[in-house]
Amino acid sequence: MHIDQLADALREQTAAFADAADAEAGTPVPSCPGWVLRNLVGHIGQAHRWSAGIAGTGQPSPLPDPLTADPGERDAWAGWLREGAEELIAAVGDGTRVVWTFFGERPSRFWLRRMLADTTIHRADAAIATGRAHGVPATLATEVITEGLELLTSPAAPQVRAALAGLRGTGETILLRSTDGPGWLITRAPTGPTFTTTDGTAADVTATASAQDLLWLFSRRVPPTDPRITVTGDAAGLDDWLALTVF
Repeated sequence: MHIDQLADALREQTAAFADAADAEAGTPVPSCPGWVLRNLVGHIGQAHRWSAGIAGTGQPSPLPDPLTADPGERDAWAGWLREGAEELIAAVGDGTRVVWTFFGERPSRFWLRRMLADTTIHRADAAIATGRAHGVPATLATEVITEGLELLTSPAAPQVRAALAGLRGTGETILLRSTDGPGWLITRAPTGPTFTTTDGTAADVTATASAQDLLWLFSRRVPPTDPRITVTGDAAGLDDWLALTVF
């Protein structure tokens, strides 16, 4: 997605998140065990501002504790969230400035993509908590899955999270086959996982669904047994990948 598309999508998902989170602050969030809505709202607003600081200065900043974030009074949540998103968009600018990231120095658009992905998935968490719909366009679902795979297959991934070293393998393949866009073929090589986009190929295990439902599977918001997902082949290989990528 172009930088302007990323910015517009962040605005849209932040607004949708605010709408979905319009409920009592203490409402439990089942897909984020131990969290209530106030924690989830605090995390998103805090994360946008934290990443804006990095995008603006280019320098690392200590990772904040989401449980310490203060989103203010419930009636002010929407405005506070919107302000954080705009702060990030402004700090990223045209997206070309080289800044610090967990994966080494990268253009500042990294943080816009990262926060768009985080906001999109947590918008679903808020909707799950409050019983609201949380559909996303296929183009956005495709962007978020691709961004996530780029991070998981980065050589630096095990340095960021040691458990990701477990994604190495001996050539096992996983195909995420989208019914409304390109799919992704993941190969678990001895040196680390890789992926390519594909319209169809053979794999040890294949999960077939819409891009949106593949996103919910990829982010573990629905299980492989969900009726919207069709799994063929070695299901244990998919289960193992999902277990190793829990954050």
